[in-house]
Amino acid sequence: MFLTDSLPKASSVYEPILDTGYVPDMLLRMGIRSLLAKRSASLTYPTASAADQTKAAYIKLLKDRESIAIHTKEANEQHYELPTEFFQLCLGERLKYSSCLFEEGAKSLEDAEKAMLDLYCVRSGVKDGMRILDLGCGWGSLTLYLANKYPKSSVVGLSNSASQRDYILDQAKQRSLTNVTIHTADIVEFEMDAEFDRIFSIEMFEHMKNYQTLLAKVSKWLEPINGKLFIHVFAHKSMPYDFKTDEDNSWMAKFFFTGGTMPSQDLFMWFQRDLHVVDRWTINGQNYGKTSQEWLQRMDHNKQKIIPIFESVYGSKEQAYVWFHRWRLFYLSVAETFNYNDGEEWFVVNYLLERK
Repeated sequence: MFLTDSLPKASSVYEPILDTGYVPDMLLRMGIRSLLAKRSASLTYPTASAADQTKAAYIKLLKDRESIAIHTKEANEQHYELPTEFFQLCLGERLKYSSCLFEEGAKSLEDAEKAMLDLYCVRSGVKDGMRILDLGCGWGSLTLYLANKYPKSSVVGLSNSASQRDYILDQAKQRSLTNVTIHTADIVEFEMDAEFDRIFSIEMFEHMKNYQTLLAKVSKWLEPINGKLFIHVFAHKSMPYDFKTDEDNSWMAKFFFTGGTMPSQDLFMWFQRDLHVVDRWTINGQNYGKTSQEWLQRMDHNKQKIIPIFESVYGSKEQAYVWFHRWRLFYLSVAETFNYNDGEEWFVVNYLLERK
């Protein structure tokens, strides 16, 4: 799942207007693009030295943080504890809540979901019989895919959401998959005594801060000789930054990405104490732009089914419509962010790492 900190300040002026849903999409898109241009300019420095110093200072802040992540409770509530029924009305049939891959000729969101999952398998070198861990497994798009594709493998998923765990286990039962185990825990606190041949993390690292500590923890779960970690993140082409609610009073950080991080495409090159980078790939951002546009279209199509779901979650019909408009704006922002500059400003990065 992702986005950039691109929307107006969540002030008493902007927020009520955005919540009405009366602003046409054309104007919203124009406003988002204008703010993206300003954000892009703010990430451009007059000299290479200035850019390097800024990035180095940010990386030091990450390494000096006491905790692996911040605001994990808020982030979980913003997305992952909403009823699964809502996401079934927006996402593809596999409920892949992250960028899908359209550039290989996918004709539908479902095709694009599978294309990206296939790509993970190729790039990670996963094989049948391997022990597999899926960190931040969401609704199990990758967990269930791997369990089905590699029946001799044991697939363990880690989610911070009880509702996601219940959904995955129910799906595994329906599909007669007996090789799936799901743990419900916060990665910050989670510990286990196990080794895996492949560990996957799909759009979870964007919720983290101290990658040094996180990768040290994950390295202990990798089989020492041939174990590998595969990471999928969204990223900016050059500069990492935080999603802030304090200084910027950001709409996006406030409602959808509290405590979040926008990595730069090279960020994990600076965190190789316990693991080293074997390979790295970039995927054009327009794949994510089209993914989020598909989510938006499905949400609009299913509006009458979604409003009662939101009413049960947010307590009233009035708040249901407010949150319907906020989710629309979220999907719009994601689409515009990753389509910006033809998908070459913000995009997806894959990493493959192994123990030193």
